[in-house]
Amino acid sequence: MWAQLSTVRVKEGKTDAVAGAMEQLRAFEQPGSGLLRTIVMEDQKDPTRMFVLVMFESEQKARFRESDPRRQDGIRALRTSLADALDAAPEYTDLTVVADLVP
Repeated sequence: MWAQLSTVRVKEGKTDAVAGAMEQLRAFEQPGSGLLRTIVMEDQKDPTRMFVLVMFESEQKARFRESDPRRQDGIRALRTSLADALDAAPEYTDLTVVADLVP
């Protein structure tokens, strides 16, 4: 399993735009992409800082998904819709999942 954590700076009052963007992403997700889950979180002490954790079956599937030509039109539309909500470009951290404990 592989994951990527995005740290996103959002303009004040625009946090709903990030959550809405996740619905846009769902609309053009391709079957078999390897995506397992997406979690969107807001910093309790700083609501202009949000985190998006995406988990995949493997890094290989995640990297293929990034460059999948079937998603490119959707990605361009998503970037356009988020342009006025983000304060800066997202920062990405690649993670190797060593445990996934579900009660």
